[in-house]
Amino acid sequence: MGLLVISTSLKCIGATCTNGICREASSLRLTLFYLSIYTIAIGSGVLKPNMSTFGADQFDDFKTKEKVLKVSFFNWWSFNTAFGTLAATLFVVYIQERFGWGLGYGISAIGFLVSSVTFFMGVPIYRHKSREGKSHHAKEFFRVPLVAFRNRKLQLPNTPSELHEFDLDHFINTGTRQIYHTPRFRFLDKAAIKESRRDGSNSPPCTLTQVERNKVVLGMLGIWLLIIIPSNFWAVEVTVFIKQGTTMERNLGPNFQIPAASLWSFVVLTILICLPIYDRYFVPFMRGRTGLHRGINMLQRVGIGVAIQVLAAVVMYAVEIRRMNVIKEKHIAGADEVVPMSIFWLLPQHVLLGMANTFLMAGLLEFFYDQSPEEMKVLGTAFYTSTIAAGKYSNSFLVTMIDKFSRKISGKSWIGNNLNDCHLDYYFALLFVISAINFGLFIWVSRGYIYKKESTTQLNDIQILTAANTEPQREYMKFQLEEHFPQKYF
Repeated sequence: MGLLVISTSLKCIGATCTNGICREASSLRLTLFYLSIYTIAIGSGVLKPNMSTFGADQFDDFKTKEKVLKVSFFNWWSFNTAFGTLAATLFVVYIQERFGWGLGYGISAIGFLVSSVTFFMGVPIYRHKSREGKSHHAKEFFRVPLVAFRNRKLQLPNTPSELHEFDLDHFINTGTRQIYHTPRFRFLDKAAIKESRRDGSNSPPCTLTQVERNKVVLGMLGIWLLIIIPSNFWAVEVTVFIKQGTTMERNLGPNFQIPAASLWSFVVLTILICLPIYDRYFVPFMRGRTGLHRGINMLQRVGIGVAIQVLAAVVMYAVEIRRMNVIKEKHIAGADEVVPMSIFWLLPQHVLLGMANTFLMAGLLEFFYDQSPEEMKVLGTAFYTSTIAAGKYSNSFLVTMIDKFSRKISGKSWIGNNLNDCHLDYYFALLFVISAINFGLFIWVSRGYIYKKESTTQLNDIQILTAANTEPQREYMKFQLEEHFPQKYF
């Protein structure tokens, strides 16, 4: 941020403008600018997955109260993210346009400095998870399928308990969590078959927990792929909606014109209103009816968000049809001609997408964090942040393909520079069809999804609690029992 402030503030090394004619920026200024941009990008890529993971790790899953509070953490994390986005798009952008880019970036840099100092002040009181030995989880992603392929001709045992796994004492003594067997991706179970050696010893290379880690990541990957289409809407609302708004009537009184981009703030405002309502009212209401501490499970929450997006696509199509009818009635064709239709016709689709994000943002973040293997939580939150990038790249690809295809069959693009002489309604209709199909696939996959903490292996709770010799071990094993057999303990 400091480099960005310097590159946009020092006039001696930058471009100057006289009578509307600007001199090209110097090589030094361009170097500083691009260096700062790429440094911020790298820093964001490192910071975002780790910060949300670190925040969630401050809650102790062994304590029921903190376990419930963790659900609220993801909601309020998303709330603060939305609040920061709103402040940046309204306050900081206004400062930049009114007083210059340097001051705007300077305020952002000061804010980041204050937040960093505040964060480091809390270091002595944070909970820090210690690492037990060296981690080889990355190797497991390659090792498990290779071993399973090597054992492809071997017969799986009748029960999962016959597959190789560490003794219970290993998990108690190391403080790690056992992942119980699930009946999905059964071909990977062959990696945990106890191979008979010539000397009579059994030394399989993979444990059942290692196999289940691979299954968890594969399951998360399937959900991730189905979130790419919903992530397209995050790109549409800051690109197509703005372009669409510029063609409409934006005057508010005789002396003020609403910036087309400012309407996007209603998406964020809807999130800021709906998230507290969801956390304080919806979750407790549903908790009393379902018995789940989240109210509804994580994929149900995500599914509601995806369904609202499909509804938003219908509204987008209907509004665009009305805009095109007005264009025909008024015989409008020029790119600079204003359609006599208020920009507030776009408000419902912005509000609907804000409601969808209320379910999607926190729901996806919590899902990927919760379902990640215990030692790989950062990977889960990286799954979440990568969906944003994947959505924007896929949207760019979709728009490019639509542009080429429409020009080929009709001679003009559905999404051209002149939206008054295009078929944006076709684009919204296609987006609806793709979203509806994707929603159907999401329902099908999510109904068959098996959550990581579900177990088909029955444990003897008396033996487990007897094996725990210390209070932390007893707390840990009590948590395991409560997690997998809630009907016995709640």
